[in-house]
Amino acid sequence: MSRIGKQPVEIPEEVKVDLKDTTISVDGPKGKIAKTFVPAVKIEKKGNTIFVSPAEDSRFSRAMYGTARSIIAGMVRGAFVGYVKELEIQGVGFKATLKGKQLVLSLGFSHPILYDIPENIKVTIVDGTKLKVEGADKQLVGQVTADIRAYYPPEPYKGKGVRIVGEFAERVRRKEGKAVA
Repeated sequence: MSRIGKQPVEIPEEVKVDLKDTTISVDGPKGKIAKTFVPAVKIEKKGNTIFVSPAEDSRFSRAMYGTARSIIAGMVRGAFVGYVKELEIQGVGFKATLKGKQLVLSLGFSHPILYDIPENIKVTIVDGTKLKVEGADKQLVGQVTADIRAYYPPEPYKGKGVRIVGEFAERVRRKEGKAVA
């Protein structure tokens, strides 16, 4: 049995939750999120609390109800507080600008990189090199951050590139250049 799945999800007063079978939609001050879960989990709403339990006694059902509970808790938190990831661009001449709903990245290539910002995601730029990606959907915020970072990941020799602030290896392991004998 899942220890996480047994815990109820508390719903703040500002957040509205609609539940239809295994489809749940959460609406709050930071945005609206909807998700459909597999029928192997049973989702119940009682007052300001959501309970998740396995719908049947199968291994898959027992495995999925903890996952479903965790995703629902993330949806409620995202609609109430939101999620934020920060990126930092390092390198001479590397910068980012916004042009409508499009992010323009100058990362040392012969052409600018254009990235279309998805709906429900807000990107702010400070000093041209610090980006803040905000949104209600945890998965979407992480995916947008990973997509932007993938254009030029930090390289080990000069340390330039796009890095996520607070990443495990915040300091890129630097390699020594070619030694001249």
